[in-house]
Amino acid sequence: MRTPGRWWRHKTTPEKVESYTRWSFHFFAVMEFFSVGLTSVAPLGPRLGGAVMLVVAVHAGLCFVTVSRAIDWTRGRRPQPTGLMWTLAAVTAAIAATAIGLAELGPDRESVDTAAGGVFGVILIFGPGIIALGVRSRRRAFAIAGGFAAGTWVIAFSLGAPVLTALFTALIVLIGGTFIAFTAVFSVWLLNSVFELDEARETRARLAVAEERLRFGRDLHDVMGRNLAVIALKSELAVQLAQRRRPEAVTQMVEVQRLAHESQREVREVVRGYREADLGSELAGAQGVLAAAGIDCTVDAATAAVLPAAVQSALGWVVREAATNVLRHGDARRCAVRLQVLEGRVVLSVENDGVSEAGTESGSGPSGSGLAGLRERLAEIDGTLEAGPAGQGLFRLTAEIPLPEQPGPSSAVPAVVAARSVSEVTP
Repeated sequence: MRTPGRWWRHKTTPEKVESYTRWSFHFFAVMEFFSVGLTSVAPLGPRLGGAVMLVVAVHAGLCFVTVSRAIDWTRGRRPQPTGLMWTLAAVTAAIAATAIGLAELGPDRESVDTAAGGVFGVILIFGPGIIALGVRSRRRAFAIAGGFAAGTWVIAFSLGAPVLTALFTALIVLIGGTFIAFTAVFSVWLLNSVFELDEARETRARLAVAEERLRFGRDLHDVMGRNLAVIALKSELAVQLAQRRRPEAVTQMVEVQRLAHESQREVREVVRGYREADLGSELAGAQGVLAAAGIDCTVDAATAAVLPAAVQSALGWVVREAATNVLRHGDARRCAVRLQVLEGRVVLSVENDGVSEAGTESGSGPSGSGLAGLRERLAEIDGTLEAGPAGQGLFRLTAEIPLPEQPGPSSAVPAVVAARSVSEVTP
């Protein structure tokens, strides 16, 4: 069973913003009930106060439901709750008119006037603001608050309130309703912007993968295009010569065989270039891709250039897989890559925050298939790989590879110097 903290931590940033927006406006409805619904019982008496509390509870419930439906409509999950908004507007106007009538025509007690004024003000301020969540046009959202303010002046004046008193009351409703409407408009804009930014980050990550595929395709085309064209022409020529029983057909087929072997070798070189990851390039590429996705990535790898080629290649694959997991899983904001040479071994650690439980289970955790392949690759050079939660919403991947020992006096030098000597003699 998940605790509330785990439930919140495992949400993505857009989901957190949506939950915050939704419950903020739900809190307005709850605050409306407790601030004017319950407090009306004492000054108005059990019977009248209970009726007012029930009416305010109905209005708060309508606001609660309208908030959920309007935010779902904003995210494209439901149709626009037009009927619900009209219902809320009618109930708001009816309660406000009843509150004014109670203050003007009800029992002549100060406590009654205070309770009726509180119900009137809170209802007319929160009602238009909640309705503004369900409209797209900003002008229309502010026009709703203005319409309720104008209606307030008309009703107050028609029930006998002085002109200045009715005007002052309408001005208070206008200011309060406009503020809540502005809050609703800004909250919807912020929520949509966060979702759009998250979609843009995912699009950038997909474009980076697509660009790499296109680059690989271009390299293959450049390598194979000319050779395949020549092979096709020479094969066609050899067929024609063979049909004429010309001995030159054998020469052409030998040339075709040579070109085929050459093409095979060139394809292996292209694939080998992708399979043998360069650690420096992978570190720079990971930092660039993560930065483009809005993730602050710091790299501390001053000793990368002095490592043996086999170690660099293996660690390059670790960096590539770790960066992919950070992009695909969780909602990371920070990522730190650190490379150290300690007592004859190389330790690479990649730590990021914002890892969700689903991401840990699907590939960035110890059971992920990508990390299983890395373990097999590191095992070939006696390396190890560990991955798992590091506490406080962090996830850490650590790769450790022993450096080859150097014979003779060089074995006594520090590990960094030994690694440099290995890299100098490695072809």
